[in-house]
Parts: sequence; structure tokens; C-alpha cells
Amino acid sequence: MALLTGERSPGQKLAFAILIGLLLAVPLFSVWLINYDRQQQSNFAKASIAEGWGGPQVMAGPLLVIPYRTTITETVEEANRPVVRSRQVWQELILSPELVDLATRIHPERRQRSIYEVVVYEAEVSGNARFAMPADLSRFGVAAADMALDRAELRFGISDPRGLFGRPPRVRVGGTTLGLQPGGGTAATSGAGFFAWLDAAGLAGAPINVSFAFDVRGNGWLSLAPQAGDTQWRLTSSWPHPSFQGGFLPVSRNVSDKGFTATYRVGNLALGQSLVSTGTKASPGPLTDRVVPADPYAGGTAAPGHEARVSLIQPVDLYSQVNRSAKYGFLFIGFTFLAFLLFDVIGGVRVSAVEYLLVGAALVLFFIMLLAFAEVIGFTPAYILASAAIVGLNTAYSAAVLKSWRRAGFICALLIALYVVLYILLSLEAFSLLIGSLMLFVALAAVMYVTRNLNWGARDREVLSP
Repeated sequence: MALLTGERSPGQKLAFAILIGLLLAVPLFSVWLINYDRQQQSNFAKASIAEGWGGPQVMAGPLLVIPYRTTITETVEEANRPVVRSRQVWQELILSPELVDLATRIHPERRQRSIYEVVVYEAEVSGNARFAMPADLSRFGVAAADMALDRAELRFGISDPRGLFGRPPRVRVGGTTLGLQPGGGTAATSGAGFFAWLDAAGLAGAPINVSFAFDVRGNGWLSLAPQAGDTQWRLTSSWPHPSFQGGFLPVSRNVSDKGFTATYRVGNLALGQSLVSTGTKASPGPLTDRVVPADPYAGGTAAPGHEARVSLIQPVDLYSQVNRSAKYGFLFIGFTFLAFLLFDVIGGVRVSAVEYLLVGAALVLFFIMLLAFAEVIGFTPAYILASAAIVGLNTAYSAAVLKSWRRAGFICALLIALYVVLYILLSLEAFSLLIGSLMLFVALAAVMYVTRNLNWGARDREVLSP
């Protein structure tokens, strides 16, 4: 009967406000779904913008691959009797370089379509590598006389060869420019890349020095899968927001508003691999049988995750920012409803369910406006615009509901404080939990102090205890 006549106790009013707040969880959850959908559309649009430019690039190599003959023995069944046979097959000796000195200059570029923007890059890659025949070659079961040195290959891995542009890649050995062929990359790039035929007859006497250069396009990130005994990779770019990831981090780096420089140094002991391994890709000729190797990383490739990667990230991901801010939606609703509740049970101003609902709907609308404006003008201007609109709307409505501009001024100050604190929480991600918990503690202490004499079970005329 009390609920029908409007004579509710403070406890009943609190329960009623909580119930309305829980109902607002439905539109608040819809905000998360809308944000997720817009983020997926953004990712699709960015992929469309970068289509044909080249994807995230992984570089590997060079590797020197030399075919050699070997004899294998196998048991076959003939006429229900086991028969032992020997036959010759081609296998490959894969040599990683003793030293690779690589320099890369990354030129970033923003490409935009409608409200969507993606960062792509052009990278100028140049380097030198040195190969030497191991002194203990016989330990790998390879005889020098069985190697076809005149049919050796230099293999370079590029994960997305569509990104090769401009001047053709250049590879020189001993002052001679080699002709390049598509494909034949390394396992680190799933065989994508390019290779060159090489007569490695002089390898037995002295090391082979290789110089190379190529230009590659991509987007997102650029990675190097180191494979040498000693790899040095020097990076320079004008992009001021790099993210260094992967299994190896730079030994030195310098990041400023004008760009960044970074230097990597990786040895084969850190890679956990030998400079010599064997593979099974058949070499041209009459012997074309294949033997499946036992080593899953045969071919001199690094173990999974052994990459040095730099990503060209956007400084602010507005969708993640909106998603994080929407998670504080209940905090806004709770504090605002609590203020209205205190005006109701202590100030004697009757607040109806519809008024709670309309104020809560305005608070939820803030996050939709934030997402809509952020896609067009950026996160910070959108945050200021959306918060100012909602603060103004709820302040004007509160003046009518609470029958006082002074009380409405308190609601205005509360909302401004909440939006300021939320922005600080979004900016200081590492301390957001600490600041949020302290804010809740202060708010709870204030409510407990204000309602310390409140009789939660009393009717409207017996609210405060003597």
C-alpha cells in the first residue's frame, strides 16, 4: 500500500533507485555493443584502405642454400619379404650468415577515407651479410664432394611480396649483381620472398660477402626474424609513436616528437639455433626424391616468437577509450541517483521514477555522443563537447525536478567532478584502480556521515532519528 500511495520509507526509495539503475544496464550494455560494432567497421575500413599496399611485413634472411647428394637406406616389402634398398636423394645444406648488418629507414604515411585513418609505411632496407663454410661440415653428414656448389641459392624472406615496390631488389656478391627470382623465401615467411642463383664454388676458400637493398611497403608493423650468428639491425623513422614488441627488444633506442631510432643486437645463442642445418626441398636434376626431416625448424628459421618488431601505433585508440569510459557508466548513474535520493529523503523533495529514468537516460546518452563525435573530431574534443551537453541538460532538468537552482548547482558540480575524474582515470591507466577505489571510499564515507541519523525504515515524516 505504501508503494501505491507514495509514502515510501528511505529504504524503499533506495531499493527503487537501485532497480531503475539496474534497468539502465540494458542501454549501457548496448553502448558497448555499438562501440564494438563501430570498431569492427573501422578495422574493415582500415584494411580496405591498406589493401594493395602490403600487409604487416616480416623480413628474414638471407640464407645460403646448397644442394647435396646423400644416400639413404630404407626397407620395403616385396613378395611379402622385407628388402633393404639404398638410393640417392637430394637434400639441402642451409647456412645462416655469420654476420648480418642491416639498416632500415621507415617513412610513415597517413592514409584516410571518410572518417577512418590508417598508418602505412615505406621502408628502405639495405644490409651486408657474410657466409663461411663451417670447418666441421662432416659432423652434419655432408661431404664437400657431394655438394652442388654451382646450384646454390641466396634466399630472402618477405612475408608479403606485394609490398616490394620502386626499384627492383638488388643483390651483389663480389661486385657482381645477381638476377633475382620470385618465391623461394624462408620458412619464417612461409616461403614468400625472392632468391638468386649463386655459384658458391669459392666458398670453400674464403667467406662470401653479400650486399643487398630493397624497398618494401606495409602497414601495422615491420618485423625481422634474425637468423645470423650476429645480427645488428638499425632502425630510423620520423614516426613519434613506436611500439617495440616481439621476442627481442632494442639494446638502445631514442624516441622524440621528431621520430625514433633503435638498434637491435641478436646472436644465434639467444636464438637457440645452429648456423648450419639441413632441409629437404628437392634440387633440379635426376635425383628428386624427398626425405622428411625430423627437425621442425630445419632451414635455419628462428623459433616461434623470435622476432624483433616495431609497430607504428596511433597515440590514441578512441574505441578502446570509449569502451573503458563506458565501464564507468554505473559509477555516474550511482552517484547521480544517490544525490537525488539524498535530496528526496533528507531535503524533502519528491523524485519520481520517471525523473530518475530520464536523468539516467541522459547519462547513458553521453557515451553514445562521445563515440559519435570522437570518430569525427577526436576523443578529447568529443569528451568535452559531450560532457558539457549532458551536464547542461541534467542541470536544467534538475532545477525543475528539485525546485531549486541551488540544488541543481550541486548536481552540476557533481557531474563536472565525475567527468573530470573519469578523464583523469582514462589518462592515467596505471593508477585508475587506485584513484577509483579512493574516490569510492570518500563517497561512501560522505554518504555514511550524511545519513548517520537516518531511519531507513521510517515513513516520510519520521526520516531523521532524534
